[in-house]
Amino acid sequence: MALKFYNTLSGEKEVFVPLKDKFAGIYSCGPTVYGFAHIGNLRAYVFADVLRRYLEFKGYTVRQVMNITDLDDKTIRASKEQGVSLREYTDKYIRFFFEDIDLLRIKRADVYPRVTDHINEMADMVKLLLDKDYAYRKDGSVYFKVNEFPDYGKLAKIDISRIKPGATVEADEYEKEDVRDFALWKEKKEGEPFWVTEIGEGRPGWHIECSAMSIKYLGAIIDIHTGGIDNIFPHHQNEIAQSEAATGQKFVRYWMHCEHLLVDNKKMSKSLGNIITLRDVMNRGYRPEALRYLFVFSHYRSRLNFTWESIEHASNILNRLNQFVERLKGYNSKSKSNEEITMLTSRHAQRFETEMDNDLNTPGAFASIFDMVGEVNAAIEKDDLSSESAKAVYELMLKFDAVLGIMTLKEKGVLSGDIEALIEEREKARERKNFKRADEIRKRLEDMGIVLEDTKEGVRWRKK
Repeated sequence: MALKFYNTLSGEKEVFVPLKDKFAGIYSCGPTVYGFAHIGNLRAYVFADVLRRYLEFKGYTVRQVMNITDLDDKTIRASKEQGVSLREYTDKYIRFFFEDIDLLRIKRADVYPRVTDHINEMADMVKLLLDKDYAYRKDGSVYFKVNEFPDYGKLAKIDISRIKPGATVEADEYEKEDVRDFALWKEKKEGEPFWVTEIGEGRPGWHIECSAMSIKYLGAIIDIHTGGIDNIFPHHQNEIAQSEAATGQKFVRYWMHCEHLLVDNKKMSKSLGNIITLRDVMNRGYRPEALRYLFVFSHYRSRLNFTWESIEHASNILNRLNQFVERLKGYNSKSKSNEEITMLTSRHAQRFETEMDNDLNTPGAFASIFDMVGEVNAAIEKDDLSSESAKAVYELMLKFDAVLGIMTLKEKGVLSGDIEALIEEREKARERKNFKRADEIRKRLEDMGIVLEDTKEGVRWRKK
């Protein structure tokens, strides 16, 4: 079966044909660093990670770029409220973001461009759109002419003539000629950061940020663009308009979007007080892998309802999978090789790949894994599994986990070397009297299940 992905643009599953043979360029919408990422954000990042891992499993070389939005109304407002610079404020949450993705075993992207490091690229793109008459100036700001882009609305399946003020279009605080137009560049405002550029003093609009950075690091045409379903309109629709207007080429070949995550069947919101972070999950005693399992077990295009009962169930299943793997790892038997087991591993390896080729059908892939676990356990109970066959099953589980990233396949958690490196960094911070950083490292280690003990002989650590 050919590898197929559901393309939001066409509304169909399509055979994946990248621009370059066996190379895939992926742009993933990343965090806006005004606070901790919630589990809805994290689900989208895990989805992008599974996509990347599976492409690598299939033999593709992957270059993944994920933006970090450290400049928008929320980050500006929050930094002002705390009385610190925008950079200092966002640096803190960028650090927390990386801690979260490391705990969730999300492979690091190749590039994490920050908006504030790419203002010139954004200003240059805005100037190009002005020169091509796709944009206009108004009271110091610059807006994109939606009417000049014939296919506007195609990704979101909307008719732009039916867009109404304040309903389906974002509201800007600036004057514009048409309510459907969106800001490419915002004039400077008192008390807010701004940049001096060729197009004037101000800061970029939200949408131009991703276009400029994706083009810089992946080129004018991207193989795959990922994000949450709430990014489709207006963000991704506006990305298409401004990027294709600027380059004259199709911006993205495959658009892939992750569905919403609900909490007790309700959308997360501050007003409901139901925003959950990875730290909240860990403080309840659950490991990050249990949350990742919950994400991965559900198909990325299906709504996922998070409850504390569901994470408990996920944790129990994951424990059973880990016990199965550990059982294989230490398995020793005098039984002879069983041709039936050899065929079993081959069958489930093929079934796993067939399911994943079908738009990353992770529920189907897990069904294959669970069936195999049941068959192998039955063989063990009958003393019908040889050591050689157990090793083959174990190695197959390793291959599966290279894609799923959930199972305990070696000494778990973090390596002692990693712990020692963090402890050393903490000691150096204490020597410099940087107690804030020292406390952050202690908290990070606690989140990883490591307790520090300061003794006369030095710092010791133990698992909780």
